[in-house]
Amino acid sequence: MHIAGMVKGHAPATIVIYGGVFPTYHWRDILAETDVFDFIVRGEGEATIVALVETLARRKPLSDVAGIAFRDDLRRPFATRPAMTIADLDACRVGWELIDHSRYSYWGGKRAVVMQFSRGCPHLCNYCGQRGFWTRWRHRDPKRFAQEIAWLHREHGVELINLADENPTVSKKAWRAFLDAMIAQNVPVLIVGSTRADDIVRDADILHLYRKAGVIRWLLGMENTDQKTLALIRKGGSTSSDREAIRLLRLNGILSMATWVAGFEDEGFRDLWRGFRQLIAYDPDQIQALYVTPHRWTPFFRIASDRKVIQQDVRLWDYKHQVLHMTRLKPWMLFFSVKLIELAVQSRPKALARILFHKDPEQRHSMRWYTRMGRRVWFREVWGFLARDRRLKDGPTLAEFWGAPQDEEEESMVFVRPARKLTASEITISPGG
Repeated sequence: MHIAGMVKGHAPATIVIYGGVFPTYHWRDILAETDVFDFIVRGEGEATIVALVETLARRKPLSDVAGIAFRDDLRRPFATRPAMTIADLDACRVGWELIDHSRYSYWGGKRAVVMQFSRGCPHLCNYCGQRGFWTRWRHRDPKRFAQEIAWLHREHGVELINLADENPTVSKKAWRAFLDAMIAQNVPVLIVGSTRADDIVRDADILHLYRKAGVIRWLLGMENTDQKTLALIRKGGSTSSDREAIRLLRLNGILSMATWVAGFEDEGFRDLWRGFRQLIAYDPDQIQALYVTPHRWTPFFRIASDRKVIQQDVRLWDYKHQVLHMTRLKPWMLFFSVKLIELAVQSRPKALARILFHKDPEQRHSMRWYTRMGRRVWFREVWGFLARDRRLKDGPTLAEFWGAPQDEEEESMVFVRPARKLTASEITISPGG
């Protein structure tokens, strides 16, 4: 919003269009509270933004454009009908040639890009702010996706692909086709991303193909180590599959990063200690500790609606900052407990030995780079908590802070089923052809 305000201040006639997950659901608040945004794109933006710009250029009625929000003639926030999901993700081409790839690196200086094999997730985790935004799980053509990655390597020197998918491995058939296509391309490209532990267990028989295709690390969205908490948030996983997934990944030369979220329930020191012991038993290569962040459009918002808010700066509602009050732990108690858990898990002799002496030089490089980055982030977060961030001692409830739940609007678009590709036996030629 600060950048948009600067643009408007310098050139008031400039049309500013805003999109993404947060504005898709908070369009009413945004349009009512600030004038710096003229239009908001709700849901996927590739097709909607083109339709909006063409409508503006031709001076056609804006109400005909699906998936946008703006102020009507009376300056009231108004939204058009939801847009349809993009049926063919391969039809939306990224303008790679417009990017100076030498300016973007990851994984210790490797030239990198962010891509999506798929969008959405079929699972119903009730805290997830992404599932409803994409509405349904869809994937790109596996062979075309692999060809694009190979082209990026050959033409632009890209060395690493960071998959932005919520869950790229939903379909074993589609994912296997992608792995085979990547192996056939025979390019030295590394792949990192996020997936579910139960998909890794399901694919135990093809994990060697994951590594052969370039997969070097998976972030596993475990969220918690307590089975009751997993049931509360409808995660659909289990502690046994989480542990087995990490074991299988290590067996196949793939790093594991386990996410662990504090604050789903009103936890105490005993709960944190139990979680720490479970993490040690899982033995992940890396961990990412987060804090529960209840978005208004998710079912979890209703579960947490009576809990008090301690962080009113919505810029910090990013899973890396505490936003909800805990009755048994003060903010500093939870924060330093989480920091100590991070430090203890990553500093175990077994973990340090892997960082220093891993037999695979690529893995050794990866873990050392992550350790350097993690150390910088760890100290910065401690400094931010102590010196920068401000929290409320007696804030409003979540319902008072954000208003009514929006879970009935969770699906941001209307699902369009991708057209089924005909097989050779189904294709007929007319007599006149």
